[in-house]
Amino acid sequence: MDASALAGLIDHTLLRADATAAEVRRVCDEALAHRFKAVCVNPVHVGLVAEILSGSGVAPCSVVGFPLGAVMPQDKAAEAAGAVARGAGEIDMVIALGALKAGDHAAVRADIAAVRAACRDRVLKVIIETCHLDDAQKRLACTLAVEAGADFVKTSTGFSTGGATAADVALMRATVGDGIGVKASGGVRSLEAARAMVAAGATRLGTSSGVALVTAGAAGDGY
Repeated sequence: MDASALAGLIDHTLLRADATAAEVRRVCDEALAHRFKAVCVNPVHVGLVAEILSGSGVAPCSVVGFPLGAVMPQDKAAEAAGAVARGAGEIDMVIALGALKAGDHAAVRADIAAVRAACRDRVLKVIIETCHLDDAQKRLACTLAVEAGADFVKTSTGFSTGGATAADVALMRATVGDGIGVKASGGVRSLEAARAMVAAGATRLGTSSGVALVTAGAAGDGY
């Protein structure tokens, strides 16, 4: 995989609470220059990102229920609908972790389905926050996401106690099969880490280090 192919897997990410409009513009410019797959931001910045990326083929992406997932389904749906109205082409939502761990499968499925309906035909990625789950719970979260119509399952927010691991990506890929995508996010900061995630089955990489990754790849650092 060359640097261009790697760039096509990257969701260039800026989710800091103190991110400024100037920083959002810079991230968009980087995504355009390197032809990243998407720019992922908080909902407040989606309109600006959509405006800058319009017609470029780089997708504006918004998080929803981020980073805890502890939001009522109707509120997540409203947040998703608002982001779509402002131009989001992709939505990354956080799963209802408490309901999952309590064994309330119907609530988890309904939570995801509510956002799925609000997204309409946009890409929906479901963040399962693997660092809080055992392997059985990870498999269950992935299965419920598939049942509710997700386009991707995603490892992590990057804001909790752990991020993506190749083992989790492999487990998620084995669970969902080839029908949907797997996004590795959280701690993917080196070319070696990116290579490991893709080898394990990731089809998208969420990272704020996209420029460094593709620059290293272009320099022939072994991708």
